[in-house]
Amino acid sequence: MKFTDEHRQLRRTVVDFVDKRINPHVDAWEEAGDFPAHEVFREAGKLGLLGVNKPEAYGGMGLDYSYQMVVSEELGTCRCGAIPMALGVQTDMATPALARWGSDELRREFLAPAITGEAVAAIAVSEVSGGSDVAAIKTVARKDGDDYVINGSKMWITNAAQADWLCLLVNTGDGPVHANKSLVIVPTKLPGVTIGPKIDKLGMRASDTCPVYFEDVRVPQRHRIGQEGMGFMMQMLQFQEERLCGAIGSVRGMERVIAATIAYCKERQTFGRPLIANQVVHFRFAELQTEVEALRSLCYRAVEDYVGGADVTLFASMAKLKAGRLSREVADACVQYWGGMGFTWDNPAARSYRDSRLLSIGGGADEIMLGIICKLEGTLPKGAH
Repeated sequence: MKFTDEHRQLRRTVVDFVDKRINPHVDAWEEAGDFPAHEVFREAGKLGLLGVNKPEAYGGMGLDYSYQMVVSEELGTCRCGAIPMALGVQTDMATPALARWGSDELRREFLAPAITGEAVAAIAVSEVSGGSDVAAIKTVARKDGDDYVINGSKMWITNAAQADWLCLLVNTGDGPVHANKSLVIVPTKLPGVTIGPKIDKLGMRASDTCPVYFEDVRVPQRHRIGQEGMGFMMQMLQFQEERLCGAIGSVRGMERVIAATIAYCKERQTFGRPLIANQVVHFRFAELQTEVEALRSLCYRAVEDYVGGADVTLFASMAKLKAGRLSREVADACVQYWGGMGFTWDNPAARSYRDSRLLSIGGGADEIMLGIICKLEGTLPKGAH
């Protein structure tokens, strides 16, 4: 992929934003278990970072997805995974379908403030009964006049505690499970919407993740994105951007923890010489760096095809699968080289170890990615599913 001066300037903008506005506060936010999303998002919005590939008519830059990829990649310079994930929900998970298929009225009401950072968005798909199995969701919206009346619940919703609105996948009909769903924008302050307590997670500590409950929530049908019954298809396309965001967003994080671990191994003395002097150690870093660079190349190829209008479900699934597994491998190796220090809570490798584990679960588990890859590559055995 060839990058322009505009790509490079955008990279510098993101790194400067992270260095000045995020990293100085990461430890405090991790300790507190949340961060001031509205404040951080407004600052990101002023820099244009929340609408890079969104339509100019609603405050976006109108650039192609390669520029959004640059933002996601450089957010990996954050010293935790929680803030990049929260920002990624805003740009790559809750808003792509709205930007592409939403009515003009709906985009002005909800997309525009999400681009400026005045509103915090969340994507509400997963349920206790249907995480990776999106077709199995049970939340229902029945028609009543010009409204939908929504009942059900969602689980593991990132940004939920501070979200102003949800992009909700909900059953709006009784037909086949892949054709009875719609995406509906639901403001969180509506009567009947209850945000549950924050979930005490293994990692991504600074990100607020909560269950959300809906009891007779009345939403105008005009809040539906696109045609009724097309929600499953739209969500599958949103997953392409979510998975690319997660994959490319992991690259800088892995490079960061590898660099920190190399620096430590140069200082740490074992048996009269630096730990890095052992061939098994510096060779291992070379292997890990090579794997990270290969992942970056896969992501770049996928994004290049995506910008060209191709369906990148295969490459996005491969990239997410590889990113989740490689993130675990890198974090585990680095924890080992830090020794006892690696087993302490605030160690950078330990934080990466905790945060990176989610990548193989959220947005479609590794097993789902493998199934997609097998299906699209024609390697699925006869009779298997």
